Amino acid sequence: MGHEVHVAHDGVTGLAEFARLNPSIVLLDIGLPGMNGYDVARNLRTAQSSHEAKIIALTGYGSDSDRERAKAAGFDHYLVKPVDFDVLEELLRD
Repeated sequence: MGHEVHVAHDGVTGLAEFARLNPSIVLLDIGLPGMNGYDVARNLRTAQSSHEAKIIALTGYGSDSDRERAKAAGFDHYLVKPVDFDVLEELLRD
């Protein structure tokens, strides 16, 4: 789809990469080593530059309480694995 993709394997590295790259979209797993995705999203939302970024959860956690925690942490969208790629493509286009 023409996007430039960067990968971080943990929350701390993800935050550093976000600060370096200032992306417009973040695909974020919840179950990360060290710092979970909820904490990463909260940190991103407190960063001045991240208020315009779309944060999309891409996770195996699918309960209502997981979704509520994600919304409270600042996620814009919540996708549960296996992801419907048509839905993901639509979110990336918006």
